[in-house]
Amino acid sequence: MLRFLPLLLFPGLLPAQVTTLSHPGIPYRVPDQPWHRLHRADISIVVVNNEAVDDDTLPGHRAGYSGVARLSHRLRPETLFLPSVSGLNFEFIHDGKAHDTSLLFEPRRAPMELRVIDAHTVELYQAPTPFWGLESAHRYHLLPDGTIELTIQCIPRRPTFRNGYIGLFWASYIHQPESLDIHFPGNPESPGAPPQWVRGVTPEHGVHATHLALDDHREFPHDPNFPVKLMFGLSPHRFAEPWYYGISHGMAFVQIFRPQDQVRLTQSPTGGGRGNPAWDFQFLISNYQVDRLYTFVMRAAYLPFVSSAQLQADTLPHRRALGHP
Repeated sequence: MLRFLPLLLFPGLLPAQVTTLSHPGIPYRVPDQPWHRLHRADISIVVVNNEAVDDDTLPGHRAGYSGVARLSHRLRPETLFLPSVSGLNFEFIHDGKAHDTSLLFEPRRAPMELRVIDAHTVELYQAPTPFWGLESAHRYHLLPDGTIELTIQCIPRRPTFRNGYIGLFWASYIHQPESLDIHFPGNPESPGAPPQWVRGVTPEHGVHATHLALDDHREFPHDPNFPVKLMFGLSPHRFAEPWYYGISHGMAFVQIFRPQDQVRLTQSPTGGGRGNPAWDFQFLISNYQVDRLYTFVMRAAYLPFVSSAQLQADTLPHRRALGHP
C-alpha cells in the first residue's frame, strides 16, 4: 500500500513514471559498485553514477558523467556513446546568470546514489546540491522492447534561481557517427501543412545549437556573458513534434519527449571532441516554486535504421504513449 497510495496524489503519472523522490516508500537496494547493467529484448545498458570507474565493464570512465555509460544492441555490441563518458547525462543546472562554470556543472560533482529498483529499473538520486539546492532523481527503465524510459523528477529546495526559472540540460556524447547531424519533423511550408523532415546542422559549438517547438515563444533572460553558448544559441528551425533522431553506424538513436514538457532540442558537432557530437535536450521550469515536485518523461530507442518512415512507424506506440497526437 505504501508503494501505490501516493499515485492518487499525482493522477497524471503512471506507476513506471514515478521515482523514489516522489514515492520514498518504493523499495530499492544500493549496489556495491557505482554502475549497474540492465538487459531487455535486444538492448543492454550500463547506468553509472558520477564517480570515475576503471574496470572490465567501464574501462577509463571519467568522473562527472552519470547516466547511461554503455548502450548496445544485439546487432551492434559496441556502445553508441563515447566510452569514457555517457549518454542521457544530467549535465547543467542554471538560471541564466553568468556563474562560474563549476556551479553550472554541479550535477557532475555533487554525490549521486545509484539505486536498483528491479530487474529492468535503476535510479540515480542526488540530494539537494550544495549551491543550487536542487534535489533530483532519474529513473532509467527498460520497457519490454528495450526502449529506455527516463523519468526525471526534481524539487528546488531553496530560492537560488535569480531569474525566476530553472534551466536543466542533458547530454548524450555519440562515438564517431557517420553523420554529426540530427533529424526532426518541423518547419511546415505553410500553416496547416504537414511538417517536413529537417536536418539539424550546426556549423560549430553553440551556433544554431538549440531548436524550439513551433509554439514555444517563452523567453528566458540570461546574461550576455553566460558562459555556455549551447543553451541560448537558437537555430532558425522549429520542430513540429518533440522527437528527433541521429544515425550512427547504421543504427538510429531516437529521443522522444512529452509535448507537455516543452523540451528544447540541442546539438553540438564537437561536444565530445572532434567527430563526437552531442545530441542533447533541455527542460526549463518557468516561475518555479520552492519544495514543489516537477516531473519530465522521455524515451530513447536504439534500433537499426532503414528510413525516416520506418522510424516513424516503429516509434509510433512510444510517441502515442507520451501524448503525441
